[in-house]
Amino acid sequence: QVRLRESGGGSVQARGSLRLSCEVSGYTNVVGWFRQARGQEREAVAIIRSDGGHTFVNLSAMGRFTISQINAGKNVYLHMSRLEPEDTAKYYCAADFDEMGHILSQASYRAWGQGTQVTVSA
Repeated sequence: QVRLRESGGGSVQARGSLRLSCEVSGYTNVVGWFRQARGQEREAVAIIRSDGGHTFVNLSAMGRFTISQINAGKNVYLHMSRLEPEDTAKYYCAADFDEMGHILSQASYRAWGQGTQVTVSA
C-alpha cells in the first residue's frame, strides 16, 4: 500500500516561492501534484515518473513550477516560483497510477495524501 505525506504549504505574497514535498512509502510508478481551489475541480499541476522521466507541467504553471524527484520517487518536490493569487489552493500528492488511465485524471491515481494548503496574497 502506498502512503503519501505532503509538507511545505503555507502563505506567501504574490511573486514569492514555495517548495512542496511529498514523501512516498511503498512502490509507485508515477507521482503527481494536483490542486483544488475552493469551488473548483481538482486539476493536475505536475506529474513525474518515479524513474525521473516523462514529466508534465500544467500550462498555467509552465515556466514557474518544476517537479523533481530523488530516491526513485520516494521524495517528490514541487518547486513553485512567481506565485500568483490564482495558485491559491489545496495541493495534493497522488501516486499509484493506473497505467490504463489518463495520466492527468485524478481518477487514475489510487493513493492520495491529505493535502497541504497554499495561499498566495496579492
